[in-house]
Amino acid sequence: MSSIAFGGRASWRRTALSAALSIGLAGVAMAQSNASGVIFGQVQADAGSTVRLENIDTGLSREIGVEQGGRYRAASLPVGRYKVTLLKNGQAVETRDNVQVALGSGVDVSFAGTGAATAQNLEGVQVIASALPAIDVSSVDSRTVLTSEQLQKLPLARNVTAAALLAPGVVPADGRYGNVASFGGSSASENQYYINGYAVTNALTGLGFVTLPYDAIDQEQVYTGGYGAEYGRSTGGVINVVTKRGGNTWKGGLGLYVIPQYFRDSPRSIYRENGVLYQYRADNKNSSMQYTGYVSGPLIKDKLFLYAAGDFTSTDGTNISPLTAPQKTHEDAKANKYLVKVDWNITDSHLLELTGIQDKTNTDRSVYAYDYKTLQPTSYLGTDKLKNAASAAGSQPGGDVYVGKYTGYITDDFTVNALYGKSKTDHVRTLGYAANPNCPWITDSRRNITSPIVGCSLVNGTVLNAGAQDKTHGWRLDLEYRLGDHDLRAGVDNQTLESYSGNIYEGGYRWVYRNAGKVSGRPDIVPPPGTQYVAEKRLFETGAAVKVEQEAQYIEDHWQVSDRWLAYLGLRNEQFKNLNGAGDVYVKQRHQLAPRLGVTWDVFGDSSFKVYGNAGRYHLAIPSNVAIRGASASTYYSEYYTYTGVAPNGEPIGLQQLGNRFYLNGEDGTTPDPRTVAAQGLKAYYQDEYILGFDKAFGDNWTYGAKLTYRKLKSSIDDFCDSRPFEKYAARNNIDISNASIAGCYLFNPGSTNTFMVDTTGTGNFVPFKLTKDDFTTPEGVAFPDLKRQYYSLDLYLEHQFSDRWYGRVDYTYSRSYGNSEGQLKSDIGQLDPSVTQDWDAPELMQYANGPLPNDRTHQLKAYGYFQMNTEWLFGANLAVASGRPKNCIGNDPVDAIGYGASYFECDNVASPRGSKGRLPWTWQLDMNAEWRPGWANHQLAFTANVFNVFNSQKKTAIIEVAETGSFDKAGQPIKSDDYLRAVAFQTPRYFQFGVRYDFSL
Repeated sequence: MSSIAFGGRASWRRTALSAALSIGLAGVAMAQSNASGVIFGQVQADAGSTVRLENIDTGLSREIGVEQGGRYRAASLPVGRYKVTLLKNGQAVETRDNVQVALGSGVDVSFAGTGAATAQNLEGVQVIASALPAIDVSSVDSRTVLTSEQLQKLPLARNVTAAALLAPGVVPADGRYGNVASFGGSSASENQYYINGYAVTNALTGLGFVTLPYDAIDQEQVYTGGYGAEYGRSTGGVINVVTKRGGNTWKGGLGLYVIPQYFRDSPRSIYRENGVLYQYRADNKNSSMQYTGYVSGPLIKDKLFLYAAGDFTSTDGTNISPLTAPQKTHEDAKANKYLVKVDWNITDSHLLELTGIQDKTNTDRSVYAYDYKTLQPTSYLGTDKLKNAASAAGSQPGGDVYVGKYTGYITDDFTVNALYGKSKTDHVRTLGYAANPNCPWITDSRRNITSPIVGCSLVNGTVLNAGAQDKTHGWRLDLEYRLGDHDLRAGVDNQTLESYSGNIYEGGYRWVYRNAGKVSGRPDIVPPPGTQYVAEKRLFETGAAVKVEQEAQYIEDHWQVSDRWLAYLGLRNEQFKNLNGAGDVYVKQRHQLAPRLGVTWDVFGDSSFKVYGNAGRYHLAIPSNVAIRGASASTYYSEYYTYTGVAPNGEPIGLQQLGNRFYLNGEDGTTPDPRTVAAQGLKAYYQDEYILGFDKAFGDNWTYGAKLTYRKLKSSIDDFCDSRPFEKYAARNNIDISNASIAGCYLFNPGSTNTFMVDTTGTGNFVPFKLTKDDFTTPEGVAFPDLKRQYYSLDLYLEHQFSDRWYGRVDYTYSRSYGNSEGQLKSDIGQLDPSVTQDWDAPELMQYANGPLPNDRTHQLKAYGYFQMNTEWLFGANLAVASGRPKNCIGNDPVDAIGYGASYFECDNVASPRGSKGRLPWTWQLDMNAEWRPGWANHQLAFTANVFNVFNSQKKTAIIEVAETGSFDKAGQPIKSDDYLRAVAFQTPRYFQFGVRYDFSL
C-alpha cells in the first residue's frame, strides 16, 4: 500500500481526488461492463488527434482516435490507475497521471489542447488545484462504490454486507435470514451478487452469496436503484465486487485480526413479557482469529499477472439455548477462503482473465444438556458437524467458483466481452448422539409449567437431508459499438441454477406437548373429559433435485443528445424456466420485457450541477427452493394423541390417537403433476421503479444532493392452499369434482384472475378452472385483496471530499415501505420459504394485512468518515441511526376454516391490522477505528483497532409477533402465547477487533 507524502496542500488534494472517486455516490458513465470502467472526455484539438491510455500497474496500452466533434471514449477498461496522454502527430501534448478508473463508472478526462489542464475526477500533479471531482453528468443510476482503500479506512466489519449498509435505503434484514440486507423495502432474497462479473447468489433461495477473502476486494459497487438493462433478476439491489489483480511489481502482505472474547460485552438475556427467563445469554460469546495473506506480481512483465489471497478464520465460542430445550454448545468453526486470479494481456487489444474462488466453512459443535438452576452443563449429548451449512437460511452458501472472461478491443469503436462461469457447493450436516440413537425433536408448549419436557435431540428443528448440493453455470456475451453520439450495447446473459436439497425433522419427527382443548380447524380432535394435556406428532420431509434456467437478452443506448443532455434507453427480455424433482417443467415464463429509461441534464455545462431521472422495470425468477416442497414429492402431516407417560428420550408413551392423520398443505408424499403446480400463464415477479434527483457541488470540496424514489411491486408469485375456490367454480359451472385430484397448494399471481388445470376425475381428465377474484372469495365474504407493496423515499446527502486531512458523508433517508406483502419472504414470523410463504394461502390470512411492512424504517441517518491526522495516524467513525420496525399481533381466527391456527392479523377475536401495535425502539450504533503506520517501518506496517457499537446499545431488532397459541379455551377464547413480544434478536453487543498488517514490495 502506498503511503501519503506530505509537502503542502496539493499532496492532500491529490489523495482527495482518489478517495472521492472511490466512495462517490451515483455515477455510471456511458455503457460499460459490470466488471470494468470507462475513460471519456472532450479534446479541444484538431481532428485526427489520439488519446493513449496506459495502465500504470500492468502496462496495458490503448490508443483511441478523437472524433470530429472532439469527443473520445475508451470502454471496458480493467479498473485501476491509468496514465492518459493526448497525442498530436504522435507527439505527447498533455498527460494526466494516476487517473483512477472505478468499477462501472466513467472518468471524464478532457484536454484543452494547449497544455492547460481541464481534467476532472483525477488524481495527479498535473491537475490544477481547483479541479476536484466533478459530478458525473452521465449517471442515471443510484449506487455507492467503495475501493479497498476505503474498506480499510472506515470502521467496517470485514464482510461485503457491512459495506453495503453504508448505502442509503439499505437496512439489515431480519437476523433469522443471516447476514443479508434489504434494499429499498424489498425482501432480502431479491438481491443479486456478482464477483468479477459472474452471479454468485445463493442458488437455492436467493438469500446471500459466496464470499471471498476480504482483502482481495478491489472495489465493491452497491446499486440501490436505476441500474441499466445489463442487470436483471433483482427487485432489490445489486452488489458487484471486482477483485484485485497483479501488476508489474511483485507485492505481498500478511495480516492478523483478532476479536478477543474478553473484549466482548455479554449479550442481553431474553425474558418473556411476564418477566420469566426464556434464555440465559451472558456466556454466549466467542473469540475469533483471522490470518490473511496475499501475493501479486508479473509472471511475464506486461503480459501475464498473478494475484492470490487467502483468509483463514478460526472462531471458538459458547452458546446456551433457551429454557424450552436447555443445552450448552461449544463451537469451533474454521472458515477458509482463497482467491487466485490470472490476467493475460495477450495483446493490448485482447485480454483474458481467469478467477478461482474457494469458500469453505467447517463447524464442529459439542452439545451438552444444561441445568438452568445451576447455570452449568450436565450430561454430554453428542456432536453436530457442518460443512457449508452453518449460517442462518444458508446465507453464506460457500463453495468453489471459476470465472473466465475475455475482452476484445476489435476497433476503437467496437468492443467484445465474453464470460463463462460455474460454481459448486456441497452442504453436509452430521449428527452424532452420545446415548439414545432415537432422538426426535421435542417441544413443550404447555402453559404454566415449571419443569418442561426435554428430549435428547441436538438441534430441536429441521436438519438437512443427505446429499445437499448447489451448482450453477452461466455465460454472457456483451457487444458494444460507438456510433456518433450513440453508445450502443447489446448482450446475452444466461445462467442455470441446480440444487439437490431437502429437510427432515431431527430424529424423523416432532412431538409437541400442548394443553388439551379445542384445536383450531380440527373438529375431529376431541380429548376425553378430564384430559389435561395432549401430544401432537408431526412428520416433515422433503428432498429433490431441481433446476432453474434463466436467459436474457438486452440492448441499450447511451445517447449524448447535446453537450448538456444525455438519454439512456434500454430494454431487457427475460425468460425463466423452473423444473421439478422429476425433471418436468412446472413454470415457464417467456418474453418478460423490462424497459429502462433515464436522462441527465448538466445544468450549467460544467459538471457542477446535475439533474437526473430514470424509470425501469425489474423481474425476478421463482427461486429453486419452491420446487423442493411445492412441485416435488414432500410429506407433512399432523396426528394428535393422549399419553400416559414420557420416555427418557422425551417421547410420549401410552398413546391413544385422537381423530385422523391430517396432511398439512396436502403434502402426502406424492409428486404433483406439473400441470397442477402453478397457474397457467403465470406472470413473472416484477417491480416498477421511478427515481428523480439532483447533485450539486459547492466550494472546492463539498457536494450535496437529493433523490426521490418510488417502487411498486406489480406482480408477485406465492402459493395458495385452499380448495374452496375450486368447489365454488365447480358448483357454478356444474362440474363434478367428487373424484377430482386437487393439489394442496398452487403457485399463482396474488390478487389476480388465475387459470388452473384440475384433474376432475382423478384419471388425467384435466379441465381449466379460471378463478376470478369472486371465486377466491369465501362464503363469509372474505376476498383476496389486490397485491400491494409500495416503497417511497427521500434521500438527502452532504459530502465533504477528502481534503484538509478529512473525508465525511452524511445521509438522511425518509422512507415508507407498506402494503400487504413483503415479497418473497415473511419476516413477521421469520419463515424460510422464499415465494411459498403462508401469506396468500387463503383469503382470511390476508385480512387486515395492509400496513407498514417488516423492512420499513421510516427514518435513517448514516454518517461516516475518517481523519488523517498525519502520515502515521488515522481515525475513522461510522454512525447508523434508524427508527424501529413495525410490531404486529398475529393470532387466531374464530372460524379458522383452513386450520392454520395462530396465523391471522387478529387478536382476541378482533381485527389487529398490520403494524397497529407500534414500533420497536430506535436503534443507533457508533463504530470507531484507529490506525498507526509508524514511520520507522516506512508506513508499510499497520496496527489497527476497531470498536463496534461503542456505547453497547442493545435494542430489540426482532420479536415474536404471534400472540396466541392457535387453541381456544372451553369458553371459546383464544389461549394466549407466553412468548408474544419476546425478543428474537438484539443489536450485536460491543466488541473490539485488533489487527496488524504488513505490506511489502519485492
